[in-house]
Amino acid sequence: MAIVGLAKNGDLSQQHGKSRGALVDDDAADYCLKGVRHLSDAGITRLPGRYVLPASDRPGRSIGAAAGDTPARVKLPVVDLARLRVPTERAAVLSTLYTACRDYGFFQVVNHGVDSQAIVGMLDVAARFFELPFPERARHMSPDVRAPVRYGTSFNQANDAVLCWRDFLKLSCAPTLRDVVPSWPDSPADLREVAAAYAEANRRVFVDVVEAALEALGIGDGEDGVMEELATAGSQMMTVNCYPACPQPELTLGMPPHSDYGFLTLVLQDDVEGLQVMHGGEWLTVDPVPGSFVVNVGDHFEIYSNGRYKSVLHRVRVNSTRPRISVASFHSVGVERVVGPAAELIGEERGGEQRRYMDTDFATFLAYLASAEGKHKNFLQSRRLA
Repeated sequence: MAIVGLAKNGDLSQQHGKSRGALVDDDAADYCLKGVRHLSDAGITRLPGRYVLPASDRPGRSIGAAAGDTPARVKLPVVDLARLRVPTERAAVLSTLYTACRDYGFFQVVNHGVDSQAIVGMLDVAARFFELPFPERARHMSPDVRAPVRYGTSFNQANDAVLCWRDFLKLSCAPTLRDVVPSWPDSPADLREVAAAYAEANRRVFVDVVEAALEALGIGDGEDGVMEELATAGSQMMTVNCYPACPQPELTLGMPPHSDYGFLTLVLQDDVEGLQVMHGGEWLTVDPVPGSFVVNVGDHFEIYSNGRYKSVLHRVRVNSTRPRISVASFHSVGVERVVGPAAELIGEERGGEQRRYMDTDFATFLAYLASAEGKHKNFLQSRRLA
């Protein structure tokens, strides 16, 4: 049975044998907390009120565009890892990488060496996980943002004033895959094997890219040995995202404007557009490039680079016709590590710059995430010095 305008539907109250008021308070809230795939499967034709953004935050049109215009698009800078491995071309690729991190905070990585079968397999098993019956998915549901394996909805469903149109499966990949894979969902039956192989391959790409990005900064491994830690003992977490087709996409977002916490995030996405980045005061839609990774600078890297690299706001739009799957892999230093600007970049005695950021650690970020509301989640702002 289609649920028409869940929060205001009298038919469902008759179906459940409850008063209409009881449905609005109980059933509507219950449906929302079960996630958007559950709502989509129920056949809703209007968004519940919990998902409707204030008029000023709705994505109905791009910033600076006339009503009805198509949102502006962007072809992100491209970093070709095959060229990075050619000694005579490395300098040019490093220059492209530095400019992308400084001016966009985003770029696309091609010729990264990850087998196409691993990429297709990851997107396929992700889609099949979200197609499981709700009770199977709900075994992993938790409101605890610290849980290493967590199925949830929105951004932070416990505190978000307005929910966003996303369900996700969080998979911690640290301290080692061997340690954590047994705690991952065992359905679909091949999820652990496929996701673990993908996570391992994704980490190799991250190591190549972050090493190049540090070299482009001119600090190599750094006095504090950050590259060695990132390569051997850093943190890694994957978030598998599902954005079902939405009955009123102009009223909501799949993800609100936010920046990412770690050093670099590598995003694998299917061929359905939705990712938007803030650039020049405008939301730009990223054109999906099959088989590539979209990479963005995280808060840690902006802090470590003392602001030379930019961790920029981005968001996800949804559409009314096609579901979208993405897999975001977040890479950074170990959770106990305190991150501040690299010593090589600051201090007058070194010819460096004034420190622009406070030190931070993972516990500080988790405390922020647990307390902040869904609008404009930008942890970085809380670490900037005047």
